[in-house]
Amino acid sequence: MAQGLSNKEIAGVMWLSDRTVERHLTSLYRKIGVARRSEATAYALRRGVV
Repeated sequence: MAQGLSNKEIAGVMWLSDRTVERHLTSLYRKIGVARRSEATAYALRRGVV
């Protein structure tokens, strides 16, 4: 995600469906308290995850 990949591209790399990736990202956003991909990326950068 932080590399700029779309959900479809992530799904292809991880051998998952697009919908599965979407569900996992939605769950991640909820857990870290963000609303969109750019906020999640910023969150990861601030905490040294990426």
